[in-house]
Amino acid sequence: MNIKKWAVAATAVLAFAGAAHAQQFFRIGTGGTAGTYYPVGGMIANAVSQPGKIVATAQASNGSLANVNAVASGSMEAGFSQSDVATWAYTGTGAFEGKPKVADLRMIANLYPESIHLVVKKGSGIKTVADLKGKRVALDEPGSGTLINARMVLAAWGVKESDIKPDYIKPNQAGDKLKDGSLDAFFFVGGAPAGAIAELASSGVGIELVPLTGAPADALRKQNPYFAVDTIAANTYKDVAQVQTLAVGAQLVTSAKIPAETVYEITKAMYSEQAQKALQAGHAKGKFITRENAVQGVGIPFHPGAEKFYKEAGLIK
Repeated sequence: MNIKKWAVAATAVLAFAGAAHAQQFFRIGTGGTAGTYYPVGGMIANAVSQPGKIVATAQASNGSLANVNAVASGSMEAGFSQSDVATWAYTGTGAFEGKPKVADLRMIANLYPESIHLVVKKGSGIKTVADLKGKRVALDEPGSGTLINARMVLAAWGVKESDIKPDYIKPNQAGDKLKDGSLDAFFFVGGAPAGAIAELASSGVGIELVPLTGAPADALRKQNPYFAVDTIAANTYKDVAQVQTLAVGAQLVTSAKIPAETVYEITKAMYSEQAQKALQAGHAKGKFITRENAVQGVGIPFHPGAEKFYKEAGLIK
């Protein structure tokens, strides 16, 4: 290779290295592929990716707890988390009692309500949480927010984990087991409609959702203000009646170590007109991902990049 050609080739390599350096990879931890985090995370990643600048990708994970830990360790730049889990991680309370606080955890946005689903077969005779005693109940995998909430719900209704036959599996596996009769009920916390439950309801297996109402639900809300009263409308799932339950907020969190400019660009892109249209068209929960909802129910500090955007938009002072 002559000197001139070598110089051109070297310049090209250096230019490519510079471009690669300028391009930021932004990995977003979501949840299981049959839940709500995964498809919504994919839509957000598409909406905020900017050619040559930011490449955002949604990655399947075990859910809230796993995502918060991944953000803390730097193996993900951001992740979906239930509002309760994010607050516990930052304050070292709840599921993080006795563990080091995730002091660098920062908020990008509150996204949408996540309903607590308690799914049973039609005609099972399970009408309240108390009826789960002696039954085979799936509580989701370790690392999921669902497992934590399921334990809280059981306790509020006076049901110990030793009173049930627990199974720690994802909702799509739980759906299969409910279908074949090897499971009586399963919990799932996520935006309705959740893929695994919609699939189950459409498969011809008659299902019902057990309400979470009355004194135990009120007491749970009083102790844990991040729980909200929630309604899953009739026919959200095929032939399933309306049910009143509880919900937590789904939130997008990141680390204080991520540059402010990156988070600013991502937040701005997520609430652009184009992204908003795509989110609303892409999933039933997309219509909740609005600027106004972004700043509701926030229990940890905003990332400076997100804060800059919300201040410019007049949403926070």
